[in-house]
Amino acid sequence: MKNYWKKLVAIAMAGVMVCGILTGCGSKTTETKAETTEAGASTGGTLKVAMECSYAPYNWTQPTDANGAVQISGSSDYAYGYDIMMAKYVAEKLGRELEIVKLDWDSLVLAVQSGTVDCVIAGQSITADRQEIVDFTTPYYYASIVTLVKGDGKYAEAKGVGDLEGATCTSQQNTVWYDACLPQIPSANILPAQESAPAMLVALESGKCDAVVTDMPTAMAATVAYPDLKLLDFSGTEDDFEVSEEEINIGISVQKGSELTAQINEVLKELTPEDFDKMMEEAISVQPLSE
Repeated sequence: MKNYWKKLVAIAMAGVMVCGILTGCGSKTTETKAETTEAGASTGGTLKVAMECSYAPYNWTQPTDANGAVQISGSSDYAYGYDIMMAKYVAEKLGRELEIVKLDWDSLVLAVQSGTVDCVIAGQSITADRQEIVDFTTPYYYASIVTLVKGDGKYAEAKGVGDLEGATCTSQQNTVWYDACLPQIPSANILPAQESAPAMLVALESGKCDAVVTDMPTAMAATVAYPDLKLLDFSGTEDDFEVSEEEINIGISVQKGSELTAQINEVLKELTPEDFDKMMEEAISVQPLSE
């Protein structure tokens, strides 16, 4: 992971400024008296949002506030990406100051469950297992499942899951990609799960595996960072990965029973899938690029 991000911190940002439906929301935490809007949403105070800050294009770490990045709590670094765009939008609509908390992937759900943070906006699929522990908002992104391989590798011309037969593969731990998708590949040699999305991509780039399964935004961002990778999309074919809608819908996790779930849902009602796609395209356009 460290090697991956050393490669990616050479940020080739062209000064693209995110505009349109998103307006700036500062990262500095301030103590303000809570109020209530006519809609019943709590306003004022701080919205503590957790994410990995290492999962481009959903979220990543960068050294400056370029493009409206938000400073990570307790750090001199800044976070940006699709999740930051969404967090800024939600915090502004709720009238709260935004605080970004950087946590490991496996710590995110526990942080929400314990109340350490208010919510997690981190590209999480709305799975039944997670819903036993936390509540989820309505989706803030709809992500299809795809495969990444080397462009000059054995599986570069695969047209369906069956064509990946015998592939050595991996994905990120505790994800639908690893738990549900990889076992569908015939005779797959499934390596141990990787601790993060960057580590997963490094495993593929370094030749430790033939393929990784992930979602479309992650794969699109990866092909920018690693031009020798090829994205395989089997959607619309008879040989695609079999996943439920809950496994590809991305939601914001909130503590069980919290009124914040309904409040965020009211905010998300104002956005359309087209808005989500536009925001994701903007995130990919300014993600940290390879040299």
